Amino acid sequence: MANIIPFKAIRPRTDLVEQIAALPYDVYSREEAREKVKNDSYSFLRIDRPETQFPEDYDMYAPEVYEKAHDMLWEMVKNGEFVTEDKPAYYVYELVMNGRSQVGIAACASVDDYENQLIKKHENTRADKEADRIRHVDICNAQTGPIFLAYRRREEIEKQVEMAMQKTPVYDFTADDGITHRIWVIDEGEAVATIQNGFAQVDSVYIADGHHRCASAVKVSLKRREVNPDYTGKEPFNHFLSVIFPDDQLMIMDYNRVLKSLNGYTEEEFLAKVQEIFITEESGIEPYHPTQKGEMGMYLQGIWYKLTIKPEMLKGDPVKDLDVSILQDYLLSPVLDILDPKTDGRIDFVGGIRGLKELERRVHTDCKVAFSMYPTSIHELFAVSDAGKLMPPKSTWFEPKLRSGLLIHSLEE
Repeated sequence: MANIIPFKAIRPRTDLVEQIAALPYDVYSREEAREKVKNDSYSFLRIDRPETQFPEDYDMYAPEVYEKAHDMLWEMVKNGEFVTEDKPAYYVYELVMNGRSQVGIAACASVDDYENQLIKKHENTRADKEADRIRHVDICNAQTGPIFLAYRRREEIEKQVEMAMQKTPVYDFTADDGITHRIWVIDEGEAVATIQNGFAQVDSVYIADGHHRCASAVKVSLKRREVNPDYTGKEPFNHFLSVIFPDDQLMIMDYNRVLKSLNGYTEEEFLAKVQEIFITEESGIEPYHPTQKGEMGMYLQGIWYKLTIKPEMLKGDPVKDLDVSILQDYLLSPVLDILDPKTDGRIDFVGGIRGLKELERRVHTDCKVAFSMYPTSIHELFAVSDAGKLMPPKSTWFEPKLRSGLLIHSLEE
C-alpha cells in the first residue's frame, strides 16, 4: 500500500514567499528564464535554472552551474530566508484559478513504491532531460520541485484536509499570473497518523505531471543506496517531494494540435479526406469547443468544423480509444504521414491555457490546419496507467501549475 509520509519542509520566510515561489523550471526557455530573473535576488527560478547566473553562451550543464544552484539554495537557508519545520508534517496546498479551488497534500512519496509500480506512470522519459535534474537534485542535496500525483479520493484523508483549512494558512498569496496559493501545516500526531494510515489503504498512485522529475529523484535515491549499502529505508533520500491530489480535484485542459503541412493536399482535398473519416459538420467562424469525449474541432481556411468520432473507431483499448489517439491513427498518420508526433517538425502542440484563438492565429501565420481537442479525463489517465500502457505525446495539460521553492525536501537529516 502507498507509503506517503510527512516531512520537515524547508520553506520560505512568510514575508518572502511571494517573491521566492516560482513556476516550474521547464515552462521557460533559456532566454525566458534569464529575462525572468534579471535583477531578481529572490525568485527560486534562479536556483532551478542556475545557468541564468552565468554568461549567455555558458555551458548550462557545466559542474559549476549546478554548484551555483547548491550554493544559492543553502546560502538562503543560512541567511534565514528559508526556515525549516520543527517536526515532520503534511502540508495542505490549495491553488485557486479563475475561482476554481484545487486542494492536495504535499508529502513525500516512496521510491520503493515507484520501483514496485504502485506509483504508476503514463509516459516515457528522455535520458537527456533526466540527466539535468539528476545532477540538480544530487548536487543541491534537495528536491525543490514537487511531482504532481493523483489518487482515488479517500474520505478519512479529506476530513483532515477540511479541518486543517478551517485554520489560518501559513501562506496566502496571489502570484502575478492570477493563481492564488495557500498552504496549511498539519503536524498534530493524531491527524498525521490518520492521513498516513489513509494513504496506506491506497493501492495505486498515479503520476499526473512531472515524469522526468520523478524518474530523476528515484535515480538519485538508487545512486545513494549504492554508496550506502546499509541504508534502512528511513533516510530522506528514499522518498521524493510530491503534491498528491484526489481524483475529483484535478482539472485537465485540452492539448490541441496545429499542423504546418497538408502533405501535398490542397485544403479542399484535405477536407474531403477528413469527411471520409469523421462525421463532419461546418460550425462557423467562432472557435468550436468540443463538448464531450468523441468530438473535436477543426479550423481550416477560416472555418471551424465539428468532427465526431464514429462508433466503429472505438476498440475497447484505453490508449487507442483516446481522442488524441484516434486523430493520430485515423488522420495524422495515414493522411498527413506524421508517424511520430514527438519528432515530426510538421506538428506542434498548443496547451489549452492558450485558448482557441491561438489556434486561429497559428493557422493564419505558420500553419495550415488546427484541431481543438476535448480534454483527456483523469480516469482515462488512470485506465492507461493501470493497463501498464503509455499515452501518446501531449495528451494532458494540467493547470494550475505547482510552484517550486514553496516546499523543499532535504535529502539529509
